[in-house]
Amino acid sequence: MIELDGVDAAALGGSTPVLNGVGLRLAAGEQVAVIGASGAGKTTLLNLLALMQCPLGGRFTLDGADPWALTRGERQRLRAGIALAPQQPPLPPRQRVAVAVLAARLPRMSWGRALRTLWSPPDAALAQAALEKLDLPDKLWLRVDRLSGGERQRVGLARLLVSEARLWLADEPLAALDPARAERSLAALQDGARAAGAALMCSLHQVNLALARFPRVVALRAGQVVYDGAPSGLGGELLDELYRSQLEPPPELATLAQPVPLPQAMCR
Repeated sequence: MIELDGVDAAALGGSTPVLNGVGLRLAAGEQVAVIGASGAGKTTLLNLLALMQCPLGGRFTLDGADPWALTRGERQRLRAGIALAPQQPPLPPRQRVAVAVLAARLPRMSWGRALRTLWSPPDAALAQAALEKLDLPDKLWLRVDRLSGGERQRVGLARLLVSEARLWLADEPLAALDPARAERSLAALQDGARAAGAALMCSLHQVNLALARFPRVVALRAGQVVYDGAPSGLGGELLDELYRSQLEPPPELATLAQPVPLPQAMCR
């Protein structure tokens, strides 16, 4: 389905490589967790797979073809088969939740049906079923600006559940959720992808869930893949190494972490 070979990529709108020499393969229907410290390149990887940005170098193929060698129209048709749930879903504040959820189906609709969906959603029952799976049974007709941060994030996940995409990408989908709700939401997402026959890739900071619920884990550090395999092969030493940069200040900042004594005059 997707193959990356020696791919370099910048963050969205940037020009400096964030991903360096990434090699990765994703098969149809596969479920993969991506872990790593903040700034490791997880979001950039998902944006790259969602065809939101062109790689700076290396080889990127989707179904055997380079999507960036296609015409704009052909690439748009490929994008219609990919659904991305960003960590902060771009939901219009005055929009009803039903419309926000069903927007995931717009890429495959005719113009007429798309306009009808915006004013009077014909598939409201489909949106309601997705919301119920994410513990949002009474939010269908609320405006988005009446939702909490965690509820908005789950509306973003509901979009994946109703989409007709064959590749689901979720960027930190559990960041605003408590542990119990995070586990239920992840289960709903995985079950939905499995039922739809869609591939699922999630970036997660909840390492325990990544190891417990995914058959394959990809670990990123400083823009490079340092592990790709079964959770059982990801030992504590490598996990410590992945997140060590967040616990230890860089050498040039280490002295700033020490308390600075105040002049005596300021202590009077």
